[in-house]
Amino acid sequence: MKHKKRILVASPVHQKPEILSLFLESLKHLKKEEMIVDFYFIDDNENVDSSRLLIQFQECIQSVTVEKSDYQDVYSRDGQTHYWNEHLVWKVAGFKNSIIQYAKKKNYDYLFLVDSDLVLFPETLSHLIQQEKDIISEVFWTKWQPNSMEQPQVWLYDEYIQYHKQPGENLSTEQINARYQEFITKMRNPGVYEVGGLGACTLISQNALQKGVNFNKIPNLTFWGEDRHFCIRAASIGLSLYVDTHYPAYHVYRDTNIKEGQEFLKKIMSKKKTSNSNIKVSTPTKPKITLSMVIKNEENRFLREVLKSHLSYIDSAVIIDDSSTDNSVEVCKEILQTIPYKIIRNEVSKFSNEVELRKQQWEETVNTEPNWILNVDADEMFEDKFAQDIKQLLIQEDYDLYSFRLYDFWNDTHYREDDYWQSHFYYRPFLVKYRNDFSYTWKETPQHCGRFPNNIFQLPNSISNLRVKHYGWSKLEYRLEKYKRYLALDPHARYGIKEQYESILDKYPNLIKWEE
Repeated sequence: MKHKKRILVASPVHQKPEILSLFLESLKHLKKEEMIVDFYFIDDNENVDSSRLLIQFQECIQSVTVEKSDYQDVYSRDGQTHYWNEHLVWKVAGFKNSIIQYAKKKNYDYLFLVDSDLVLFPETLSHLIQQEKDIISEVFWTKWQPNSMEQPQVWLYDEYIQYHKQPGENLSTEQINARYQEFITKMRNPGVYEVGGLGACTLISQNALQKGVNFNKIPNLTFWGEDRHFCIRAASIGLSLYVDTHYPAYHVYRDTNIKEGQEFLKKIMSKKKTSNSNIKVSTPTKPKITLSMVIKNEENRFLREVLKSHLSYIDSAVIIDDSSTDNSVEVCKEILQTIPYKIIRNEVSKFSNEVELRKQQWEETVNTEPNWILNVDADEMFEDKFAQDIKQLLIQEDYDLYSFRLYDFWNDTHYREDDYWQSHFYYRPFLVKYRNDFSYTWKETPQHCGRFPNNIFQLPNSISNLRVKHYGWSKLEYRLEKYKRYLALDPHARYGIKEQYESILDKYPNLIKWEE
């Protein structure tokens, strides 16, 4: 007979009843097939209605233990944030340690420690167990300040560093931003990823419990928060930390999140009810792609080849001609004659102030009422399989933005890879679904402002393994031209990296052969 895993779901609870009720309701609906699930709460509430909710949960669900706390602390929060102090942090750490001791004493296979302001998908617990990790958290996202960007509760290094950084590595602001966006994008993409820190929604195996993980303060560490001490201790005894991103929990961090938490709970319950039904779903309208591009004197470069490569999957095009003196516009008209297109010609070039040019490109594209916008330059094309695989990216309903890796070709067949040429290590946005209910903002710099508004990563986003081939560096004459342009427009490397500018002229760069 197959052994059923025994799971303890546990939480210290100091919570408003309006939020606690959402948390408990989601626990009621956790899938428990092939598992024995018990619940353990430490009631640290000052609100008697919250304590009553725990008792009611105990009365309607089997195997629920509620232990009353002797503390009478006041935990403050408002519409901005939560206010913690050293005493409260280590009080909670003590609660979590007592839960760990309880789980070890009762010999549970797993302990699931979860904060009482989260709303969970029914699949969360069973899915985490299926990953067979010693320590794994389900991701959730929070605006730590009301007007800030959402961030996941997991990190890579130290207290809350969310970008890859090697010891002693000096990174520019641009490099940090690129790596940070790569991490954020990855956290939006369903998968299981190793991280350096986690908390608040964590499954811990019996093996990890027996090895001694706990929330005790590490005396020679000043990092804030008991989760950091837990994670560092776990890593020091050889346990890896993981995050799962398939079933993101909803974090009811503020009272203003309560309504959205209710809607989230209603939505996941509705999905649960209909998941096994045979409801007929009408075929959705085919998503449409608008190609958006800036050109200038591209006639004798890659424009013709690039437009032909995109033609098989785009439905319309918007082209900004930034004061070309050749026949670039005529090439566009010739290649794009089979689809609707719009060409805007600038009498005076705007490239010296790139943000003005990119804003123009965006506004002209948006004015055509697009569905999906594919924003590529005239020297960029996707690998061959993109034409077929893009259909799957467009028909899903979870993401509004896709990022891809871009490879800098140094000739027709090889791309460059070294300390200053690593664009293909990171994911950059190329494809976005336009939303007229979203307020877009820009990075106001004359160079390297980005081809899209700088806040698009606040949209639900994902990454794709489809690759972009960039031919803008593939001939010596192009490299010399760009080198001179950067020196003229950014002589002090305020918007880029001086060493990278200089490396453009390297005689023997490291090149790798492209494989389709």
